[in-house]
Amino acid sequence: MTGFTAQEKLQNAQAISQEGDSRTPSTIPDHKQSLAEEIAAMSPEEFDLAEKKLIKKIDRNLVPWMTLLFTMSFLDRINIGTAKLAGLTTDLKLTSLQYNTASMIFFVSYVAAEVPSNLVLKKFRPSRWIPLIMIIWSIFQTTMGLVTNYHQLLALRFCLGLAESGLFPGISFFLTGWYKRKEASKRISLFFAGAVLAGAFGGILGYALSRMNGVGGKAGWSWIFIIEGLLSFVVGIASIFMVHDWPDQAKFLTPLEKEMVILRLKDDTGIMQEGTFSWKMVRSALKDWKTLCFMLMYIGCAEPIYRLFSPTIIAALGRFTTPQSLLLSTPPYVLAFITTMTTAYLSDRSGKRGIFLMFWSAMAAIGYLLFLVIPKRYPGALYFAVFLTTCSIAPCIATTIVWSGNTFGNHYKKATSMGFIFSLGNSGGIISSQVYRTKDSPRFLVGQGVTFGFSVICFIASVVMYFGLQRENRRREKTYGPAPGPGESNEWLSEEGKKRWGLEGMSREQIVELGDAHPAHRFIL
Repeated sequence: MTGFTAQEKLQNAQAISQEGDSRTPSTIPDHKQSLAEEIAAMSPEEFDLAEKKLIKKIDRNLVPWMTLLFTMSFLDRINIGTAKLAGLTTDLKLTSLQYNTASMIFFVSYVAAEVPSNLVLKKFRPSRWIPLIMIIWSIFQTTMGLVTNYHQLLALRFCLGLAESGLFPGISFFLTGWYKRKEASKRISLFFAGAVLAGAFGGILGYALSRMNGVGGKAGWSWIFIIEGLLSFVVGIASIFMVHDWPDQAKFLTPLEKEMVILRLKDDTGIMQEGTFSWKMVRSALKDWKTLCFMLMYIGCAEPIYRLFSPTIIAALGRFTTPQSLLLSTPPYVLAFITTMTTAYLSDRSGKRGIFLMFWSAMAAIGYLLFLVIPKRYPGALYFAVFLTTCSIAPCIATTIVWSGNTFGNHYKKATSMGFIFSLGNSGGIISSQVYRTKDSPRFLVGQGVTFGFSVICFIASVVMYFGLQRENRRREKTYGPAPGPGESNEWLSEEGKKRWGLEGMSREQIVELGDAHPAHRFIL
């Protein structure tokens, strides 16, 4: 909107305020003429200043708490690895197969519930759905510290996955409904970096809690589950007051600010933020080649991450005690935090996603290749491979999430596509829990080989997506000419715009259903 005249701003604001389908989705409110006129009356400098203040306000109210929520989520799902080192398998008399099954069962329910949960999040208020699932999973997590046999552990891990399934895809989807496409990477990467911090300090926290061995007649691994579960419960209760809804319902925004949020999104993607639920949109998401490609891309980096965040790999190097392994797992995560946020900054600044994914997935593949070829007698070199794989996979996860959220149009198609992307991707946890077998210790050659293959899959899918979207952008540019620029969002629906894009005779609902297939849309590469 920078540099536009008052008349141009008024035309665009009025175009939004006069749209008949202003209630689809819930992020698109009814706009009042007075607000449109107030925005139009701003000078370019005043609008820029108001926009900067608005973004900072949104950042303060959304990003820190979402980061905390995902940190707690990831801490709760990976602490079984720390509990194993603290005596879980010994006390419960678990075989290697039973431990791997207990690790895997979490992802079975997690994967199955991700798509339905994303649709529920869109249907109901995030400020109620997100705290609800967090409180439920914290109860399962806490009671996991009271189990006395394998079957109880298995049942609770299944329930934990079911409850946690809505958070990661839900937050990712939620944040894409607040920011422009080229603003999203830093925000989503920051909340994902909470998982990196969970890895960085989860080992230290787990070690500290394991020192409570014998307190209250409980083993150290029991206290890991109990204390971390209680922390999640407290955060879940607080989330009732801290989690906000979509822009039209967010209580921390003034009516004018709500109008500006919608105007910014419209200016970025036209009517692509809209959409109503229909099975046609679900089928459209399933048939879109981009959904499958992103699914392969995400499982390519998600499968490795569940074994990266485990001090078991370091313990298997053979030179370190359990406490040392827990503490040595921290530095690689600190580096991963740095690479994730640096990549996010550069990605948003350049407006590119694919080039970063190709680079980091290639680096990850090299790291896993080092695990396969370096002998055990060189623990320093193997520890370097831990650094390389960890700092490479973390930015791959965050960038894939952002790129998929930037790509799909129509609100419900995006919700469905992202749900399926997360579902297949997180099924990588099932694979990971089965290929890293205790009998393969200390080198875990089968697991490292499989994970090397998934890193290559991520690289190949990134290449295919990049050049596929580039080709489609060029085709649309050649056929229809340049896409609407800033301040031209009304071209998506005007009669002149319909004629320009070859959409004459189509209703508003039909145009909304086009989503990212709209000829005016250009994909971020």
